[in-house]
Amino acid sequence: MATDLGLRERKKRQTRQLIFETAFRLFTELGFDAVTVADVARAADLSEVTVFNYFPTKEDLFFGGMEVFEERLLEAVRGRAAGESALAAFRRLVVDSFSRVAAEENAPVIARSAALIDASAALQARELEVVARYTRLLAAMLAEETGDSAAAVEPWAVASALMGTHRAVVAHVRNRVLAGKRGRQLAADARSQAIRGFACLERGIGDYAVRPKR
Repeated sequence: MATDLGLRERKKRQTRQLIFETAFRLFTELGFDAVTVADVARAADLSEVTVFNYFPTKEDLFFGGMEVFEERLLEAVRGRAAGESALAAFRRLVVDSFSRVAAEENAPVIARSAALIDASAALQARELEVVARYTRLLAAMLAEETGDSAAAVEPWAVASALMGTHRAVVAHVRNRVLAGKRGRQLAADARSQAIRGFACLERGIGDYAVRPKR
């Protein structure tokens, strides 16, 4: 039974990856707005229903990876060690993530993604929606941990500052890739910008939501 479950899970991951890669190829070749879910299904030799089962909207086909990382950010804050602040846990994951940027094969993907977003109002709007949703989730988590109300300003301010800094660094990386930066130089630059950005926050919210030691 365990083997069967493992095989099914691997097949689901493979199907999801096939759909994602097919969609990204079509978006790159034709532009996001010119591609339909039916086009993706046809190119992947799957039904539209199957594609929608994995990705409820066309925008999800593009931003699936982004949402996975935002979930990891929430988990990093949720699972931080005693004595560690929300800022420290959030910053560590963001800074560590730029090691992947050093891989030369990742730069063209970043460049194509940035160009697609710049050319599509629908993608720009969806990216803002994703950021807003995870900012809201992070604020609710911080409010609960600190015993604040869900409508209080402080957890919202902290969540907005953390997510805003993260997205500012993402925008910086996209711009640098489009300007031709690659490899270790790009990764070092991204890490440096992230550290500097979070250092500004450290002076204001470094002692906020420090997990109590038991």
